[in-house]
Amino acid sequence: GTELNTADWNFELGDGCDQGICGWGNNEPQLYTDTNHEVKDGLLTINILKDGGTYTSTRITTKDKIEFTYGRIEARAKIPVGTGVWPAIWMLGANIDDVGWPTCGEIDILEYVGKNPDEVFNSLHTLASSGNTVNTQTTAIADIEEGFHTFAANWTSNRIEFFVDDVLLYTYFPPTFSVEHWPFNQDFYLILNTAVGGNFGGPDIDDAIFPQEFVIDYIRVYSN
Repeated sequence: GTELNTADWNFELGDGCDQGICGWGNNEPQLYTDTNHEVKDGLLTINILKDGGTYTSTRITTKDKIEFTYGRIEARAKIPVGTGVWPAIWMLGANIDDVGWPTCGEIDILEYVGKNPDEVFNSLHTLASSGNTVNTQTTAIADIEEGFHTFAANWTSNRIEFFVDDVLLYTYFPPTFSVEHWPFNQDFYLILNTAVGGNFGGPDIDDAIFPQEFVIDYIRVYSN
């Protein structure tokens, strides 16, 4: 088609303050809009722009529309590059409004920060880690900035495995299956976005890199 399917996806807008998390919880300066994207030739492109002193991008989720427990989540995408960009493909527990974060759990299928080229990050956030990035793996991939790559998580009832281009990078086995260590036995929803700067993206932003594009060919969920 030529537009995002809003039967599946929601736009999250603004600076996060309406959600009670100004700066989206990470001191991010960008504003999310419903116009920084396009759907064309079978690709979704998130445009990351700088207009004057304002950075803009897109953040979409499947909350309340597509939520599921377990499966293989696979996305083929081409990442934006340069100091200051922070694209991500990730998931949050559907009970976040009831229990909050990090009790709801978080699964980070892809994180890339432009200040650290040739690396990808896979992480899980739980109550046991107080939301800190404890259960995580950083992997060096020399050509990650070149062309499209396939990012995947295989989520089962007792582990979560992370892959890039079908190469296993990291496996999480919980020490116990308590809610503190394993909130991953319930429905989750998907999130796609590109942040700018922030705690993880870094305080330095190279304005010369903009505009940038996060291009997504597909996202597929296979049931286990």
